[in-house]
Order: sequence, then C-alpha cells, then structure tokens
Amino acid sequence: MIPPKSFSLKGTSIRIPSRGLGTFQPDPKAYPNTSVKDSVLQALKVGYRHLDAALAYGFGTVEKDIGAAIRESGIPREEIFIVTKLHNCFHAPEDVSVGMNISLQNLGLSYVPYAYVKTETYGTQRGSDGKPLIDIPMSKAYNVTWTAMEKLVEEGKTKLIGVSNFSSPKLKKLLKTAKIHPVANQIELHPYFPQKGLVEYCQSNDIHIIAHSPLGGLPIPVLVGRHGPGPLEDPVISDLAQKYCKTPAQIILCHSLCRGISVIPKTNNPKRIVENFDILFDLEEDDFRKVDELMGVNGENGVRNLEMTAYLGFDNFNEVTEEP
Repeated sequence: MIPPKSFSLKGTSIRIPSRGLGTFQPDPKAYPNTSVKDSVLQALKVGYRHLDAALAYGFGTVEKDIGAAIRESGIPREEIFIVTKLHNCFHAPEDVSVGMNISLQNLGLSYVPYAYVKTETYGTQRGSDGKPLIDIPMSKAYNVTWTAMEKLVEEGKTKLIGVSNFSSPKLKKLLKTAKIHPVANQIELHPYFPQKGLVEYCQSNDIHIIAHSPLGGLPIPVLVGRHGPGPLEDPVISDLAQKYCKTPAQIILCHSLCRGISVIPKTNNPKRIVENFDILFDLEEDDFRKVDELMGVNGENGVRNLEMTAYLGFDNFNEVTEEP
C-alpha cells in the first residue's frame, strides 16, 4: 500500500496535500520566538505544501510567522495549501468576516462547534476557576456560523471551507442546511484513537479527514485523556519501524495516509521535519492491519488524548448525540 501525495476534495479541482506541517504549540514559552517561522521555512524547503494554522495559536503570532516564512521562501502562494481556523469567539455571524480579516492580515494573504462568550476585544471570557464561559446558544447555532462562512467563499476570502473537531451528529445537522459542502473535518486521530466510526461517516459523505495530533499528541494539563505512553512507544509499531528501517513516527504517518487521511504532525526539529515528510513507502497490508487494529478491530478501545468534557462541562465529541 503506497499512499498518495494528495487527495481530492468534493466540488473542487483543488487537491489537498497528504503531508502537512502542524504549528500548534501547547506551551509557546518552551520554544524560541522564531521557532514557527524557522520550522515553516525548513518544511517548505523539504517540499511541504500544506501548512496548518489557527488564529488561536498565539492569537495571531503563529499566522504572522507562517506568512513571513512564505514570503521569505519565494514559493508562489498558489502552490501552498494553507489552513487556518475561525477562533471560537468569532462564531456570531457578524463576527465571522472580522475573524477572517484578522487571519488574512496576519498571514499577509488575500485569501486563504461551540463558541466562547466574547469580550469587547474578542478574547475568551473565563470564570473564577479559569475555565471558559461557553455561549451555549451560539454553540448550538454552528449552522448559522456556517452560513456566514459561506459568504467568505463568495467574497473570495477563502476558496474552501471545512470544520474541525465535529462529531457525526453535528455533521448530520450541518449537511441538512449547508449550501457549500464542508470539504474537510480536522480531528484528533492516531493509532491509539483511530475514530473509525467518524472516519467512515465522513468518507462516505465526501468529507476529507485531516488528522491533528497524528503521532498521539502531547499532554495538555487541563485536557488529559490518555494516561501512559502513546503510539510512538508501542512495541508493535517499534517492530515495524525496524522491519522497514523507518522511525515509529514514519510508520504511524504512513498508516494514516493509507487510510485516506491527511496528517499534520507538529515539530520544530529539522531532522524530524524531514523524516515526517518521507512517509510515502509501501506498507504491506498485513502490517497495515497490525497498526489498524491496535485498539481493536473497530477501534473500540481507543483513548482520546485531548479530553475536554470536564473542562467544558459537556462532551463536545459525543458520537451518539449532539452536545451541548
């Protein structure tokens, strides 16, 4: 099984590169100020053409670094597939274009759920316990937010729109009213949390899956779900890495690509940036299944790394019923 360099998307001739670079930093203080720009420049030189960002990452600083790296690289804008995300405090219809304009300004480009209660500066309002105050009615009105996002396409501010961390119930509701089909759903996905049911639903409805935290993800103190080692330390994956003369990360990423899923591993390490791009190799079907069934044939034993239920007060990822 040799994975492809890119995947098709519904309703467009634009293809999404299968290999991307993630830029989310759980603890920005742990990295030098230029780490994102340097990583993106390195990735572009290696051959990456899929960059993932969000306004929420450093509230704009990551987008600015990505834009600076693109300009410095000299690579034409049209050759790069850039993803950014509407921050949660911009989900009200009148705020969607504001959020998009900020992201475009940060990136220096002309184009490119639930919602927090917003403050006058579009920050996240928090309670005395430090947890975000959730605007429940707005959280349930994501189809209204989507309608406002569709206007961004009409205005030429973005060519494609999709969703992130959407469950099957939320997608079913959205598809009933959406005029523009969501081309992708970015979700946590790795061998220890394969999300087979959600992946099957999305792929059967022409919604491409992009895997964030594709190597298992780093722990975030307030969102700890999985305890103990992740898939990078799994003995089955380690054995396969020796067999193929690859790293455990390369085995994991190649497996996801063979599932028809794009991956956006995040790293600032130049050596790993190169390794994470070198993942288009022939993974034998028997070995694919070994990785695919680590958490059970149907992934029934999978464990989410980023668990938000206690933090939010509801299960935003509920696959049975919509929450909140």
